[in-house]
Amino acid sequence: MEMVNITIDSRKLQVPKEYTVLEAAKYANIAIPTLCFLKEINEIGACRMCVVEVKGARALQAACVYPVSEGLEIYTQSPAVREARKVTLELILSNHDKKCLTCVRSRNCELQKLAEELNIKELRFEGETHRLPLDEVSPSIVRDPNKCVLCRRCVSMCKNVQTVAVIDTVERGFKTTVSCAFNKSLSEVPCVNCGQCIAVCPVGALREKDDTDKVWEALANKDLHVVVQTAPAVRVALGEEFGMPIGTRVTSNMIASLRRLGFKKVFDTDTAADLTIMEEGTELLHRIKEGGKLPLITSCSPGWIKFCEHNYPDFLDNLSTCKSPHEMFGAVLKSYYAEKMGIDPAKIFVVSIMPCTAKKFEAARPELSATGYPDVDVVLTTRELARMIREAGIDFTELPERHFDDPMGEASGAGVIFGATGGVMEAALRTVAEILEGKSVDNIEYEAVRGVEGIKEATVEAGGMKIKAAVAHGLANARKLLDKIRAGEAEYHFVEIMACPGGCVNGGGQPIQSSTVRSWIDLRAERAKAIYEEDRELPIRKSHENPKVQMLYKEYFEKPGSHKAHELLHTHYVKRENYPEK
Repeated sequence: MEMVNITIDSRKLQVPKEYTVLEAAKYANIAIPTLCFLKEINEIGACRMCVVEVKGARALQAACVYPVSEGLEIYTQSPAVREARKVTLELILSNHDKKCLTCVRSRNCELQKLAEELNIKELRFEGETHRLPLDEVSPSIVRDPNKCVLCRRCVSMCKNVQTVAVIDTVERGFKTTVSCAFNKSLSEVPCVNCGQCIAVCPVGALREKDDTDKVWEALANKDLHVVVQTAPAVRVALGEEFGMPIGTRVTSNMIASLRRLGFKKVFDTDTAADLTIMEEGTELLHRIKEGGKLPLITSCSPGWIKFCEHNYPDFLDNLSTCKSPHEMFGAVLKSYYAEKMGIDPAKIFVVSIMPCTAKKFEAARPELSATGYPDVDVVLTTRELARMIREAGIDFTELPERHFDDPMGEASGAGVIFGATGGVMEAALRTVAEILEGKSVDNIEYEAVRGVEGIKEATVEAGGMKIKAAVAHGLANARKLLDKIRAGEAEYHFVEIMACPGGCVNGGGQPIQSSTVRSWIDLRAERAKAIYEEDRELPIRKSHENPKVQMLYKEYFEKPGSHKAHELLHTHYVKRENYPEK
């Protein structure tokens, strides 16, 4: 790696030649404020918060895009730099909706943090404030243009990382806003509800549709039997909301908190993930042996499903008919569990705690009401659960040890790893390989499908059969993979696609980390580590060996792929328009 010699604030450094000034400052542990910058996602130098003085340059330069060079001298705290940053920040604040006390991002707002760090005590400029309507029609995402600081992070994420491109800047000058085409609502365009725009927004201009009031109301209703299920990715991220290190597992604290909130039962969605593998693995083998449509593509990610419905309707027959795990669990709770407990399914209220905003849209799909009632009544994100815990005055860090409830409280390690990209594929291969071999397989860690590489491939040999598999996460990678398959450039038996980069651990409903964290720490990898640690610690690591799932088939579904299983655990999808009309 070629190095260059530079000086930052009188400190002589050697840094890689391809670095920007911002990267060089980070390397030297010198803080430079940023707002629009997000490494590898939004590096456009638009906000001017990161300006520095470069010796010999006529004007201040944006550190996030200015390259280092031999002999470069940089000043990050000169009077001109400090005044420029303050003026820029005050101008941004002058027309910002400053309702900080009631903003969902209060105390986790990058603009608020900058105002504190730059010691802004008063605003010298009184700007004209926007009075624009909220876009709150979507079941998943609320847009508040009055809080937008035009950093364009959401635009870059939607357009470049997810290739959905339903939002962009419109108008010019003071009238510039981020909006959908023709000023449509997110509900009227091919938005897939992934929530990645929320995850990168530095302020409260984007947030999930808050459904906590619905849950509080249900918990207070004595006529309802209110139960909750939690996805695997929630337990490795929820702690971040309470100041714990990234990737801390808080399963027991989470369960204890949910009990304190008043839920009758606390279940683990991982159990339903094991159930999903039984159904999906059976579906895969049936398609391979009977000449069905291949590749079979996983259906656990509702953001991916909606993306497929809009952009790749020719692949709808490739989608697994299996419901996502939490929807499967909802159907089981309102059928098997209702019968076993002697409760009217109309009185069972199912809440899903998910790392995902797209699950809110999914829960409202009319196709997902197998018992005549919605499989899941309300979906809360990890962030919404944290807000409920704080509102209830629960000390999250000081709680007794608790475990998931029976009769559905036991899951395998295969169910746990659903939370990371490649996890569904690996879980399925653990079961499918043993079915094909007809015996126990010891090597069950499929490293080829792990990690944060955008597209991963693997070939698994079992029982004299070669199964070709591929994994994609993030919708730009999904598009690349599907285009290759469509063009006949690649052939697979089984494909896993997750809408969110990194899979569910990095879902749009997970705790929001500032750019100063997520630009330099890979949240996907850190949270996934905790997922795989839990898998290795569990006594059962294969879905088909889960005794709770075995009991469920013995007592209720008979066998994977049975008529009853198809009635309750499977669904279908629909072609959707891809462009809004004027």
